[in-house]
Amino acid sequence: MTTLVKEKKTYEIDMCNGPLFKKLLLFILPLMLSGILQLMFNAADVIVVGRFAGSTALAAVGSTTSLTNLLINLFTGMSVGVNVLAARYYGAKQDKEMSETVHTAIVISVIGGVILTIIGVVLARPLLTLMDTPEDVISHSVTYMRIYFLGMPVMLLYNFGGAVLRAIGDTRRPLFYLLFAGVINVVLNLWFVIGFHMGVAGVAYATIISQIVSAVLTIRCLVKSEGSFKLQFHKLKISWDKFGRIARIGLPAGLQGSLFSISNVLIQSSVNSFGSIAMAGNTAATNIECFVFAAMNAVHQAAISFTGQNLGARKLDRISKILIECLILVALIGIIMGNAFVIFGEPLLSLYSSDAEVIAYGMRRILIICTTYCLCGIMDVIVGSIRGLGYAITPMIVSLLGVCAFRVVWIFTVFQWERSLETLYISYPVSWFMTAVVHLICFIIVRKRLAKRLGESV
Repeated sequence: MTTLVKEKKTYEIDMCNGPLFKKLLLFILPLMLSGILQLMFNAADVIVVGRFAGSTALAAVGSTTSLTNLLINLFTGMSVGVNVLAARYYGAKQDKEMSETVHTAIVISVIGGVILTIIGVVLARPLLTLMDTPEDVISHSVTYMRIYFLGMPVMLLYNFGGAVLRAIGDTRRPLFYLLFAGVINVVLNLWFVIGFHMGVAGVAYATIISQIVSAVLTIRCLVKSEGSFKLQFHKLKISWDKFGRIARIGLPAGLQGSLFSISNVLIQSSVNSFGSIAMAGNTAATNIECFVFAAMNAVHQAAISFTGQNLGARKLDRISKILIECLILVALIGIIMGNAFVIFGEPLLSLYSSDAEVIAYGMRRILIICTTYCLCGIMDVIVGSIRGLGYAITPMIVSLLGVCAFRVVWIFTVFQWERSLETLYISYPVSWFMTAVVHLICFIIVRKRLAKRLGESV
């Protein structure tokens, strides 16, 4: 009993009582570090490839990013449903429902991973061909993508297991697991690419091995835990009621992510038309700006978990405070980190490639995206709050119209009139701002509707 209490005090956060700001920071900082570390290890992939396998290999790895996200987002979106549902049951202290949610989540993560592996391996070449991937790049891209997708089952296991831990407020243990797995990833990158000259294949294999490590550690954590979120292998089965609830929240989130990726695939295809050097510069810049996104995404995850738990505990008065404090945090993170990357953009890009032309192309993207990235964070935090309240369809529709559809229209209109990379990149901040405003209006409406339904004051 003493051990259980000690563990709870060490790793879990009481999201439903007491001051919010300190608890938000306790939740966000380990998650932010996890995201940044993950990207540092991913950046190591790209840096090793760019430095030791050339700009063509660098372009090959980057050209698969949008397509990979398109395929996996539908399944990783389901982890959002797991997070929301688990947080709600945990806040409401409904142990049976929480346990069924955990075991259902693990089963569907494995099934989803197997499906993704088959899709990625079989469709890699035809899909990359549809994206107009240049001839000097496509063979490397196909190799990387096929190997990468072999690791989908363990990748989803880590994502879904991590969603359960975030739901209870535990963001520290996943950080430790990620750090350990990431070091393995970097060592294997250097060994496979430099030592064995395996190129993009070496990077892909290193990624899979590190994902296996992080997944095993996360599952071990759930198995050794006590209480409602303990994983017991003999209980592994799908509770169709919980699956339906997860899907009602997760599928719209996943569909939104996949359709987002369609617009990004179109943008990547447009970038491809400028040649492999522009692709390499775009890849390096995208890797750098992802650090800002990872930091802001930690606040997005906090908005989901804190809102979900307080809804479960029927403490609606805290939900608006959660949104306000999360918006302040995400705006500060986006502005400070985004502009820092603009100032240090050229030396950072030089880590990925020594080619002056690649660096110049990368700076063209950074100057537009990083200076306005706080708008993306603001938009995502509002979406997280709405999803934490159990509403998934509304933010999906708004996001698809405001971001996905808008960018597609932009590509076929404005970009056609002025074919430049700057014209492509400007579509991002414009879509973020418009969509964030509409999401905020939706949150206010949903919040009032819930208060009325539960008979509480706004």
